[in-house]
Formats: sequence, C-alpha cells, structure tokens
Amino acid sequence: MRKRLFLDPRAFQAGFQLFFLCFGLLVLKWDIDGGHLLASVGGCLLFQYAFECMRQARWIPPVREFRHWGFSVLISALSLCLLLRTNGWTTSLLAAALTVASKYLFRYGGRHLFNPSAFGIMATLLLTGNAWLSPGQWGSGALLFLLILTLGTIVVTRVQHLDVSLAFLAGYAGLMAWRQLWVLGWPPDHFVHTLCTGSLLLFTFFMISDPRTAPAHPLARIAWGFGIGALAFYLAAFKWWYNTPLTVLVLAAPLVPLLNRLLPKDRFTWKDSLITFPSFIKPDKHAAQP
Repeated sequence: MRKRLFLDPRAFQAGFQLFFLCFGLLVLKWDIDGGHLLASVGGCLLFQYAFECMRQARWIPPVREFRHWGFSVLISALSLCLLLRTNGWTTSLLAAALTVASKYLFRYGGRHLFNPSAFGIMATLLLTGNAWLSPGQWGSGALLFLLILTLGTIVVTRVQHLDVSLAFLAGYAGLMAWRQLWVLGWPPDHFVHTLCTGSLLLFTFFMISDPRTAPAHPLARIAWGFGIGALAFYLAAFKWWYNTPLTVLVLAAPLVPLLNRLLPKDRFTWKDSLITFPSFIKPDKHAAQP
C-alpha cells in the first residue's frame, strides 16, 4: 500500500493571497510602504507566538508550534496586507495586534468569535484616523476577476463552504442588480464595475467563507451569508456607508453561536479537510505494519 502525503488547505489559501499581493505590487504597481508589509506579517506572527506562550504558560518552540497555527495567522496577516492601508507602520502593527488578540479575547465554545482580520481591520479603522480601505487599487479588469473567482472557488470548495459565498453574492450582488438595472435603469457595465473589485471578491471567497467563524450547518450558513449580503447592500445603497461587507460581518459574528444551537452540526476541523496525495515513494518492506 502506497504512502499518502497530507497537505493543509490553508497552505493553498496563503499561497493564493501571496500571489495576489505580488500581482498588486508588480503588475498593478501598488504604492505600499514596506513597513506596512513587515509590520503586518511580522507583527501577526510575533503576537500569535506571544499569545500562545501566555495561553500555555510556558515557552514553546516556535518551529514546532508553527505547524498548528502558522498558516492561520499568515492568512490573517496577508489579508491585512491586501485590504488595509495605513499612514505608518505603527498603525499596521496595531492592526496586527488587534487581529491576533481577537482570537484569544473573544471566544465562545472553544473557538474565536470574530473573523480575525475583519475584526482587526474594522477596529483599526474605528480607533485611528490613519487607516483606510482602498478597493479602487484593484481596478476592475476581467483577468483579475476570473483569477480571484477561480482560485477562491477552489479554496471554499475544499472546505465545503462555497454555499455561504454564493449566498452572500445572492444577497449583495442580486439586490444590487435589482436596484441598479431594474429600479434605476443604469447600464449593465456600471453594475459589472461595481462588483468586479478585488476587495469584494477577496471578502467573498477568502473571508466570509472562513470555516472557523461561519455557522456549521449548511442551512444556517446560507441564511447567514444571504443576510450579511442583504444588510450590506442596504447600508451601502441607502445609508451610504463604506466598507459595509466587513462591517456587517463583524456585527453578525455573535449570531453564529445562536445559529449553531438552533441548527446543530459537527464543528469543522482543519484535520478533516487535509488534502491527500498518493506518494510515489515505495514503502520500506521492512517497515512495521500498522
């Protein structure tokens, strides 16, 4: 019997996000201070390690522990790099601290309540005047749209949370299409331009679909995702709020435990989603059989 290799799907998500970051820096020519990138990534890794040491009340070998939480915190750090813009590295470091702290300070049922990067971004926007989101940095090119759509679908399908992403799009994009195309009579290209932004697509396929902070039951995920999309649409279209998907995601997080109680289901674990590949290395004939 051939051996099998196991790969954490979070490695793919981190790799996709790193690709998008390189695409923005090299192709789209983003003007990002290197201090922001260093503070976001280095700060998240440092704060995560510090919190883990405090949680376990002992010094822990960083290399060994990275296998358990490294990809998760790296995904959060790359989300800060992709979405958040600041006027200084100290603000970026604050965002990293708030992102990681939310995982340890706001917990229910043994897991964190908020999506870490969403909480860190929104808290930084509220607490400082030196941070903002820049959805226009992505442009609206069809190539970028297809890349994010394809890669994002791979990620959320792997963890079986494509339903919440599609539900969010149904609530947000569906209602946006109804208002712009049917009620206001705007041309279709305006509607396409509204949706084809990298920030919205990254939120849809890499943030709201986070299996650790989304409801466990499929029906609860669909209702939750559609509700977030519908409320985000209302606040954007009629109240002229900015960054409504992120705002509503943070505000709706406390509803997840309630939905999990109303519609119980086994909780998601990353071990259950490991990707397996057959190894072409022949097993040792003298190896002990299990």
